Amino acid sequence: MHVFSKLYIDEAVLSYEHIKIICSNTKASTIVVQNINEVYNDLSQSYDPISFGKEILFLTKNKGSFIKKCPGTKIYNCCGYMILHIGTFCFMDCSYCILQTYFHPPVMQYFVNYDDLISELSKLFLENRLLRIGTGEFTDSLIWETITDLSNFLVPKFAAQSNCVLELKTKTTATHKLKNINHNRKTILSWSLNTEKIIKSEERKTASLDARISAAKICESWGYPLSFHFDPMVIYEGCEADYCSVIEKLFSTVSPDNIVWISLGSFRFIPSLKPIVQKRFTNSKIIYGEFITGLDGKIRYFKPLRINLYKKMVSCIKEIAPNVLVYLCMEDDETWSKSFGFIPSDFGGLSNMLDKSANKHCGVHL
Repeated sequence: MHVFSKLYIDEAVLSYEHIKIICSNTKASTIVVQNINEVYNDLSQSYDPISFGKEILFLTKNKGSFIKKCPGTKIYNCCGYMILHIGTFCFMDCSYCILQTYFHPPVMQYFVNYDDLISELSKLFLENRLLRIGTGEFTDSLIWETITDLSNFLVPKFAAQSNCVLELKTKTTATHKLKNINHNRKTILSWSLNTEKIIKSEERKTASLDARISAAKICESWGYPLSFHFDPMVIYEGCEADYCSVIEKLFSTVSPDNIVWISLGSFRFIPSLKPIVQKRFTNSKIIYGEFITGLDGKIRYFKPLRINLYKKMVSCIKEIAPNVLVYLCMEDDETWSKSFGFIPSDFGGLSNMLDKSANKHCGVHL
C-alpha cells in the first residue's frame, strides 16, 4: 500500500460521501484548500516536484467530462478507445512516463463526484453502441484500490449493461477487491508488460513481471477476460529474445483463449520528456537510441528498427497463440503491412477488429 505524506481536500467536496472512506484509508495529514493552486505552491518548493507530487493526494471534482475520446492522430491507425477520466498521475515512477510532462507541477488527483460520473455513463450506455472504455490513460487503473471503492463502483455498472466493456490497465497486483464482484465479463483486466531488464531499470515501484502475470492468472480464475500491452517496447541488444521470453512465460501461465487482445507499441516521446529523464533517471539509456521525429512530432525509433521488433513479436505470439488478436498502437499502414502482411482497413479498420474481439470474449453487442 502506498503511503501519502499529505492529503489535500478541495473544500467544495468536503461533504461528499467518499471523502470519509478515503481519509480513513490514507491516514495522511489532511489539509483543506480552496483550489489546486495551494497544492501547487507546496510542490513548487521541491527540487523534484514530480517525485514530491507522487507523495501527496488531492481530492477534488472533475469539472470537465469524465468520458473523452483517446487523443489519437489521423496520421496513425487509432484504436478508437474512450477514456474514463477518474484521476491524474501515478505513484509508480517509470522513466518513460509521459505524465511527467503533462502536469506542471504534477499532482495526484482523484475525482470524487461519482454522481456526475454515473450520469455520463448512464447516457453512454443508452446510446446502444459498442464502446471500449478504459481508466488507464492519465493514471494507472488499479493504484486507487487500497484507498477507494472504485472497482466495487464501476465493475457492477458495466456488468449491468451489454454494449460497453471496461478495461482496467495496470502495472500493479492490486486485484483483491475484484474477486467477488459480479463482472459479467464486461470488465477486462489488463497488464502492461515489459522485459525484466526494462522493469528493473525503468519502472520504479511497479510489480515484477512474475507478479503481474500471476495476478492475471488469478483474475482469469475469477472469470475475467484479459488483455496485455507491450508498450513501450524498448530496443536494446538482445531485446528480441527477451520479449519473446516474456511471451512464452505469459502463455505458460494464462490461456490464450481468454485474451481479448495484445497491443504492441515502441518507445516514443515528446521532446520535452528528454531533459526530465536526464535529470530524474541519470542511469537510464532509453532516450539515446536511434530516433527520428515522427509525423506527430514525437521522437520514435527509426522505422525499420520498429518493424523488425514488431515482426519478431508477432511471429513469437502467433506461433504459440495463432488466434489472439494482436495490434499496433499508433503506427501507419506501412508499418502494419510490413509487420503483419495486412493493414487494418483490410478488416474494416482497427476499431472494427477490436470491437469484434470484444464481442467474442465479452459478449457485448456490435
